Amino acid sequence: MGLFRRKPKLPPADRPPLAADERVLAWAAVGNGEGDGVVVASNLGLWLPGRGHRLGWHDILKAVWSGRELTVTPAEPVAERDGYALVTDGPAETYLLLDPGELPHQVRARVTRSVAYTEHQPVPGGAARVAARRVAGVDGLTWTVRLDPGTPADDDTVLAETDRLVTVARAATAPAD
Repeated sequence: MGLFRRKPKLPPADRPPLAADERVLAWAAVGNGEGDGVVVASNLGLWLPGRGHRLGWHDILKAVWSGRELTVTPAEPVAERDGYALVTDGPAETYLLLDPGELPHQVRARVTRSVAYTEHQPVPGGAARVAARRVAGVDGLTWTVRLDPGTPADDDTVLAETDRLVTVARAATAPAD
């Protein structure tokens, strides 16, 4: 008999509507496991209770594991700019996971692996994080600028500076010929 208890397979009733090329990596029941739902990590993203869609790894700004609770902060789109998306923090979602198994490890590894470039920079009226993320199943990088809380998203000088920062970051990360 082994030292480690193997987690049973995800019950079919809790299985999210996976894409043809998507596979379950880890899962955990939320709360007491009595109908509170499940959190499912796949190769393409994270399925959270109450959402009818997958949250791509590149769409997760922050994921924190406390030892009992997983808190996920998704990106909330503000505007589509030329070659990047302007985002802010969406509402944080917290899930109590009594038998988390490999789920916290998979979430951390997948979110971290999606980040190809990140740099925090001052902008007029606040600050912003420029990031290039890998999107599962898609070639190339997706660029975002996350505004810090309180940084105005509708200020022309902020937008001009974020445009400049993305241009500089793209040039710095472009492959040499």
